[in-house]
Amino acid sequence: MDENFIETARDVGKVSYSALKDAQAMIKPGVKLIDVAEKIEKSIIEKGYRCAFPINLSINNEAAHYTPKLNDERVFSENDLIKIDFGVEKNGVLSDCAISVDLSGRYQELVETSKEALEAALSIVKDGVEVRKIGKAIEDTIAKHGFIPIKNLGGHGVDIHNLHSDIFIPNFDNGDTTTLEEGKIIAIEPFVTNGKKGLVIEGDFCEIYQFENEVSVRSPNARKILNEIKTNYNYEPFAARWLSKAVDSSFGLYAGINELYRAGALDAYPVLIEQSEGIVAQTEVDLIVGSDSCEVLTK
Repeated sequence: MDENFIETARDVGKVSYSALKDAQAMIKPGVKLIDVAEKIEKSIIEKGYRCAFPINLSINNEAAHYTPKLNDERVFSENDLIKIDFGVEKNGVLSDCAISVDLSGRYQELVETSKEALEAALSIVKDGVEVRKIGKAIEDTIAKHGFIPIKNLGGHGVDIHNLHSDIFIPNFDNGDTTTLEEGKIIAIEPFVTNGKKGLVIEGDFCEIYQFENEVSVRSPNARKILNEIKTNYNYEPFAARWLSKAVDSSFGLYAGINELYRAGALDAYPVLIEQSEGIVAQTEVDLIVGSDSCEVLTK
């Protein structure tokens, strides 16, 4: 693997983990989600990087993909378990990491279980290991604490401008005998729930999109938004609120985005909710697979 690529991967990993910790320090009951999101995302840009995706601040039964909408009034409460999921991009090199913050004091075992499951997975990562064995290590650790993994979410490969590339790292033994390769960057992210299903479904809330295709659209707002996307967000996922300067109103923003989505210009990432309404915790790192171990990049 190219040494410049490795050094950039280490750099964006360090920056993204630092951003997670900064976000964690901001999260308190009564604080607006959008205030945390905008401060963290702005700080990345000011440091000369870009966001690999909008910061996810998913709460309780939301497993992933909640990022605040424009003028979002939602606040953190003392009953919340929050998943902070974020990544940084530089020269197409991406990072991805997550931690969970329990404001309630009731879900700390769930949080600690996700951490322990990640450590169990990391202890066996090396060249040639089957991904099913990583999943088994995660599942066995989670089961010891009386919880279950989210089975339709998992880790993934990380490539240039591709955060979820060819390989899938399950959170249970799914029988997949695909093996890890030395030099490959992957993310491992145990999702743990106290619910009964261990599955996520798509909710109605969606604020994260990604450019898919060039299309012809009729409304001026949709054309302005598409031009903004092609100019600034043609690779990585983006938040709807990032496009607000392209149009004059909130109504125009969301009407334009909906038009582009219906026309096939955009892919959508709705919030993912645990099917049985269980509380979800998540811990995630990305790493480089080594010959007999691994190097964690997001630290």
